[in-house]
Amino acid sequence: MPGYQTFATEEYFARYEFAVEHLLAASNCETVSIRELLGMSGGSLDAIGDLRLGYTEPQGAESLRTAIAAQYEDVEPAHVVILGSPIEGIYLTMRSVLDPGDEVVVLAPSYDALRTLPEDLQCDVRYWYVEESDGAWRIDLDALSALLTNETKLVVLNFPHNPTGYQPTLREFEQILGLVSESGAWLYHDEIFRGLEHGDRPRLPSAADRFERSLVLNGLSKTHGLPGLRAGWLIVRDANLRAEVLNTKMYTSICPPAPIEYLAEQAVRIAGRLAERNRDLVRQNLALAEDFFDRHRSLFRYLQPLAGPVGLMGINVPSAHDYCERLASEHSIMLLPSGSLGLGDQHVRIGFGLADFANSLAAYDRHLIGVTV
Repeated sequence: MPGYQTFATEEYFARYEFAVEHLLAASNCETVSIRELLGMSGGSLDAIGDLRLGYTEPQGAESLRTAIAAQYEDVEPAHVVILGSPIEGIYLTMRSVLDPGDEVVVLAPSYDALRTLPEDLQCDVRYWYVEESDGAWRIDLDALSALLTNETKLVVLNFPHNPTGYQPTLREFEQILGLVSESGAWLYHDEIFRGLEHGDRPRLPSAADRFERSLVLNGLSKTHGLPGLRAGWLIVRDANLRAEVLNTKMYTSICPPAPIEYLAEQAVRIAGRLAERNRDLVRQNLALAEDFFDRHRSLFRYLQPLAGPVGLMGINVPSAHDYCERLASEHSIMLLPSGSLGLGDQHVRIGFGLADFANSLAAYDRHLIGVTV
């Protein structure tokens, strides 16, 4: 049986994330310590210290599922599946829904697993691209309509969008859901960046509240700044599909780790505070970035992100990959080349969610002032 494709984004991060001094490519937001988290939530170190490290319920603790369901308008605790990590939700979705030959429409560019897993499952994968036009990222609903057929099995979306930072209007989002509904397809919606709106677009409703045939992924890694916790969940309203997801989960993590469940419940209690903290940080960093890109217009095309902690900028070099490799290995500054995300070699992803962003951007600025590209 063929193996999986190279996970280009994660391999790139594995090489450079912990080796460089200045990380300007991260998709997560600023984190907190366990002590800080518990101080904010009213939890205690004693409580987590007293946890018994036995098996947990495969679907997740009812108290955690209840707390998560309360974050939505029309979701019940029974609809929630707690994951061993957020990326497990992508894997469970693809393995539970898709068979070889199935027709899949994927929003692109994208995080690798959203497109490579359907390809590895030998599906007929068709790409709906967020396109650069007139100095901004845009979507074409007619292009989506042309891709969808009565044979489409799954539509894979991700709003707020990684890597461009695009966010559709509410009307556009409703039109998208309408097109998917007409096709009869299942919808996978990755909402891991929901809650980090900073442009002129309002927060979109969750697809879990608007679309019965959906699998919705969320978690605490990005908006809430807790990637080391590895806490995530799927919302699956259809009972039969949820049973299939849970069966597939028996082949991956079986059940969530008890410490993660406890800490995740503490974080969900203060999810709004964590998100607000990081929204403010992203907005501050974006203001710095706009000035930076304005001063380096000969190198970059600034494409304003509307939501989320990342943006995808055009870069005026022969190869974004080669440029980023040199920048990381020779100057200890990390950007992510767009080839990892399935979009050519003329863009780079930049992350705006970390507290050290200003220092890292200043280091990059000093480098560019002294270097002719």
